[in-house]
Amino acid sequence: MSKNNRLTFFIFLALVLGIGLGYYLNVQTFSPYNNSILAADAKIKTIDAEIIKLKDTTGTAYQALNLQKKATEKSRHESEKIREKKLEPLTLLSDIFLRLIKMIVAPLVFSTLVVGVAKVGDIKAVGRIGGKTMLWFLSASLLSLVLGMIMVNIFKPGEAMHLPLPPSNIDTGIHKVALSMKDFISHIVPKSMAEAMATNEILQIVVFSLFFGVATAAIGEKGQVIIHFFDAVAHVILKVTGYVMNFAPFAVFGAMAAIVAKQGLSVLSTYALFIGEFYSTMLLLWIVLILIGFSILKGRVFNLMNRMKEPVLVAFSTASSEAAYPKTMQQLERFGCKDKIVSFVLPLGYSFNLDGSMLYMTFASLFIAQSYGIHLSFEQQITMLLILMLTSKGIAGVPRASLVVIAGTIATFNIPEAGLALLIGIDPLLDMGRSATNVIGNSLATAVVSKWEGELTEPLD
Repeated sequence: MSKNNRLTFFIFLALVLGIGLGYYLNVQTFSPYNNSILAADAKIKTIDAEIIKLKDTTGTAYQALNLQKKATEKSRHESEKIREKKLEPLTLLSDIFLRLIKMIVAPLVFSTLVVGVAKVGDIKAVGRIGGKTMLWFLSASLLSLVLGMIMVNIFKPGEAMHLPLPPSNIDTGIHKVALSMKDFISHIVPKSMAEAMATNEILQIVVFSLFFGVATAAIGEKGQVIIHFFDAVAHVILKVTGYVMNFAPFAVFGAMAAIVAKQGLSVLSTYALFIGEFYSTMLLLWIVLILIGFSILKGRVFNLMNRMKEPVLVAFSTASSEAAYPKTMQQLERFGCKDKIVSFVLPLGYSFNLDGSMLYMTFASLFIAQSYGIHLSFEQQITMLLILMLTSKGIAGVPRASLVVIAGTIATFNIPEAGLALLIGIDPLLDMGRSATNVIGNSLATAVVSKWEGELTEPLD
């Protein structure tokens, strides 16, 4: 068994063992806390239903219900706190791995992108590659959004919910983002490279690296020293990546055990229909993207997908496409993509080409509307799709970014934000699929742009 296949095997084994341990803990250790949380959720739901019936929000009945709700929420929070404390040994494993990955992502993006842009040379070539890259990104994003819209209208997963409209003052715990042009620009343009590196703002690092790389190429012979230096730095960081990836099976084991211990396998049966329909739609997106890739890359697309097994497994298990970034970069270079294309396209993809997240946003937004029996016309759905297309580009790096974007978008169409409560419980399970799909989308984008540029060589191994 080769080294790569061995690591993939151990990651998959850790995934299975993590689910097994998680199920055991869920049944034997965490059932009192889980039952307490479920009982509190049911009680809060009952109180909310009673609050809806009250027309006078100043009366003693309303205040009594509010106090009861706060007490139940406090009790629920305490149970959650105890559960999280007991799960710390498991969550610590995935936290360490994710921190190690974040430690190397920013310097890896900066060093490889500077070298890539400097090797491309003039600004016209950078513009040409950038134009082709953005063409793929926008097309893939639009495809993901449209596919999500079509499939949610075919499946209609929300119609089985039959939920009454909640009062507007019910808090979901998710704060929506009203993205202004100023916010969008400040998110893209760095005010300090050190701050961008410290906070892992990939898009800001990309902008600075583009300027730095073009300037390095422009000064000619003197710039060669910089190129050689950053090329050596990139190779050192990729070596560090190899060491960090050896810890991946432990992280996968911890992450899976923690999520199953908390959620249990029952969450799958409760939302089986929605989860099944969402993952079916995601599988369909994979097939469509691979077919488009096949039309450009021919048979090599299957070799690419085979190489992406490990990055996809890491992204799926940790619910973080960022965790798979270094390994994705390595595999693309071994596939035959030139380093200057990989280091240019891949970082941009992490801000502009999140295919899995785009699919989820239309699917989830329309699911919530269906749950409340709110009919949206075709024109309204297209408008929602375009709003999601724009807002999703500006908040890469925001925690629970997809839910934040959905919260801001559905409010525009008078869909209750309280509907997000339907998704919060299963969001970690859905996030795993989204992250894996983002890796597939970005690897295909890089390979296709390499082919368009005539820079796709034979595989290295």
